Formats: sequence, structure tokens, C-alpha cells
Amino acid sequence: MITLLSRDTIRSLMRLLLLIVLGLVPAIASAQKLDTKPRTAVMTAFPPEWGALVGAVSEPVEHRLNGLLILTGTMQGKPVVLMQSGVSMVNAAMNTQLLLDRFTVKRIVFSGIAGGVDPGLDIGDVVAPERWNQYMEVSLARKTASGWTPPERQDADALPNYGMMFPRAVRVGNASEPATRHRWFNADAGLLAVARQVADKAPLDRCIPASLPARCLAYAPKVVVGGGGVSGTAFADNAEYREYLFSTLKANVLDMESAAVAHVAYANSVPFIVFRSLSDLAGGDADANQETTFMTLASVNSASVVRTFVEALPD
Repeated sequence: MITLLSRDTIRSLMRLLLLIVLGLVPAIASAQKLDTKPRTAVMTAFPPEWGALVGAVSEPVEHRLNGLLILTGTMQGKPVVLMQSGVSMVNAAMNTQLLLDRFTVKRIVFSGIAGGVDPGLDIGDVVAPERWNQYMEVSLARKTASGWTPPERQDADALPNYGMMFPRAVRVGNASEPATRHRWFNADAGLLAVARQVADKAPLDRCIPASLPARCLAYAPKVVVGGGGVSGTAFADNAEYREYLFSTLKANVLDMESAAVAHVAYANSVPFIVFRSLSDLAGGDADANQETTFMTLASVNSASVVRTFVEALPD
């Protein structure tokens, strides 16, 4: 049986179709590339990290998008696009995807500061972890007479909890792999190999730039490639929790952006690597947290390694 539509119904459907088409036009326009040249994306989180790298961009071209200043140009002779992700996991994820949508990104290189988790690392050291975990991806358990009872069934390989916080994996896939649960996102093996090649070639500062009176570290900072990094939504400055992260996740460093960038890079099948220099010890400092004291030194050291790394990248 065929039902004939009235003219009014047809007109209404045509209006709806027109509205749908008109609604799609801005979305299509917003996804257009601002720059089509294949580039290495060099990301930072906030101004001290940006300030340590922006002067290394030759012939910069400014792009402004969603309140962000993004520069295209060259660094150490290689085409790059430089941006600040903003502090926090949400900002990092949102703006990494924005960068991938609007520019032609070959790889992602992140430069920034971090809190030290591994007691074998010191302020000023630069670390390029092999893998990244979202350490605050957890279930908050119910307290019962028998102890903490998490709301989800725990896998056979579940990690130990920290009080009511039970670590959980996050489900995600990409173009070549179906969605599955991930506890870690791995940095690109080829980029890690380049990092190992240049680890001893980048100059690292011992003294806070332009500080009066001069304040210097009592040791020479080093570069470490390997191990794990963790990221979360909190500024961590707690000695007990730092020990838990080291013993449970074997983490070297922690921050508030890198694992989000790694998550988005994996979902888009884009190679990534992260360099983080220690500005503090995430609660392991003898006295007060030293992030505000050493963030400029750490930013400069990370930037130095990243510039050396970018120069060594294949054309």
C-alpha cells in the first residue's frame, strides 16, 4: 500500500532537509586545513614551556583558533607547528585533536615539565618515557565491613588499589585496531630510537636562567629514555601517593597532559613522543614543592633536548 504525502508534509520535509544541509556547512568549513604542509607538531602545555621553544621557530606564521596562538615555521631546519595545549587532561585532549584536524601532522613531540616519581631522578633531569598511563582513570570503591568494594569486577591483572581508588583501563580503538581496554599508550619506537641517539648531545642547564642571585643544582642533569609516565587531572604533591605510583605503575614522572595527548595520538594513528624535565618531586621534596622555583630551568632543559631531537629527525 502506497501512502501519498500531502503538499504541506512535503514542504515540511524539504524545509527540514534544507536546515540539515545548512547546518552542515559550518561544520565542513571548520574542518578545513589551515596548513597542508606535513609538519612535526611540537606541543607545550603552558607559557614557561612555550617561552623556551618559541624563539627556535624560524619564519613563524601565526594562526589563531579557539583562543589559541599556533605557529607554523621551521625548527632546526624541519617544518613544525608549535602550540600550547593548555594545562589539564581535557585541554590537552581537545587541543591535540584540534591540531590534528586543522594541520597536516606527521608526528607529535611534547616538551614540558613534570613531577618526579622515580626516586632515582632529580630536578632538571629530562625523561622520554616509553609508555603513558592515565593514573586517575579509577573506580571509587564503596567502604564496607570487609573493606573497599569496587563497583566493577576486577580483571585478573588488576593493579593494587590506593585506598578507595581502584585503577581501571580505558577502552579505545583506531583505524587498524578494534576498541579494547588500554592501560598504557606506547610512544613510537622509531622516535624513541632517535631520542636515544641524541640523549647525550643536548646541553642541559644546572642554573636557573637569569636568576639573581644565581641558584644552581649541585649535580649535572641527565637524559633518560624509557620507563613509564603517568598523567592525571590533579596537581600531585603527596609523598605517599608518589610511592604508590612508583611501586604500582613503575612510573618515572607524572604530569597533567601527556597521557591525554598519547590517547588522542593513538586514536588517530599518529606517532608521538614526550619529553618531560623534572621541576619538582611530586611530594618527594625535602621541604615545600619546588615547581615554581625550577619550572623555568626544567622548561629550558626539555626544550634543549627537543630542539636536538627535532634536528635529528629524518626529513
